[in-house]
Amino acid sequence: MTSSNAKRIPEWSTAEHVPAEELARRQGVRPVASVDDLARPDLFESDDELDEFLADLYTSRRAGAA
Repeated sequence: MTSSNAKRIPEWSTAEHVPAEELARRQGVRPVASVDDLARPDLFESDDELDEFLADLYTSRRAGAA
């Protein structure tokens, strides 16, 4: 016999289905008009930080391909 104090997760079938377009409307999400809208020039504090991120990214991608 097993017991658990974990709360039961509701069934997905009881959740309201909302189309993606409606969710976007409710959240005020708009389509990307330009790639420039996605640019974050201040994302990395320095070129060294960006270089470290890219090196780690490339390493993790190569590890997944092995």
